[in-house]
Amino acid sequence: MNPSSPLVSIVVPAYNHARYLAQAIDSILGQDYPNLELIVLDDGSTDNTSEVLESYVNCFYWETHQNMGQANTLNKGWRMAKGEILAYLSADDILFPQSTRVSVECLLKNADAVLCYCDFQLIDPESRVVRNVTAPEYSYIEMVTNFICAPGPGAFFRRNAFLITNGWDSKLRQFPDYAYWLQLGLLGRFVHIRQQLAAFRIHEESQTFAQTTIERSEEALRIIENYFQLPNIPAEVVLAKNQSVANATLLVAQLHLRSGRYRMGFHQISKAFQIFPQSLISFRILKILINGFFNRFVHKLLWKIRKKHG
Repeated sequence: MNPSSPLVSIVVPAYNHARYLAQAIDSILGQDYPNLELIVLDDGSTDNTSEVLESYVNCFYWETHQNMGQANTLNKGWRMAKGEILAYLSADDILFPQSTRVSVECLLKNADAVLCYCDFQLIDPESRVVRNVTAPEYSYIEMVTNFICAPGPGAFFRRNAFLITNGWDSKLRQFPDYAYWLQLGLLGRFVHIRQQLAAFRIHEESQTFAQTTIERSEEALRIIENYFQLPNIPAEVVLAKNQSVANATLLVAQLHLRSGRYRMGFHQISKAFQIFPQSLISFRILKILINGFFNRFVHKLLWKIRKKHG
């Protein structure tokens, strides 16, 4: 074992993203880091995902299993992994070549950190850059109270921290990553790497862009309610419970609005105001309304413009 280059294991959960899968895999195989394990798990895809995987001969470990969801697939992959540092990449996203190396260097320099995360690009279905995203600076209390999911694509975390947690919650579909970061954040701090090291793809089928069901839209509130039942929450976070619940309720409203359920969306905004009146006079409410009504329209328009002009 080389202490300056610990083994890093990256898991790719693949489900019906054959169109993008090779690009995701190639971005991992192209890392400029010398000690890397790649595990790709085909979660019962019904497209030609298996054909894409079969085209890679002895390049990495992969297998196909019966569909069991993203959370269970990731938990399985991380338990199979041998690395001291773990990560995952969605099958439609990309890691830049220096991502693993820079992230490992960050964790080695910050012994008290359990996770590092980076800035990234937002790309369209054709891999054209839509915009650059600067991730927010890490604050655990902000992550809880304002439902800020700072880590995006390109997050790396310590295996020993994963073993202490329960892994991803298999009952969650919309925000399983956020719920898991809440767990990890109780074990140590996160470090923000101020570099673009990954690309997050938005397209019609992407989970964070597509219209959501009522159940998925209301998942944010369930996450926060379950979180505040944990026994080891920091005291300052407990004091901000109403603010946290109100902001989770506003996120529920945003997803209802984005999916065209306007009455339900405005009902949730009213509930948030009752829980924490300050929520209605914050800039956040304006952002939620704009995102709820125009997010999908704006991104589709940008895709068309970029496609037209090459």
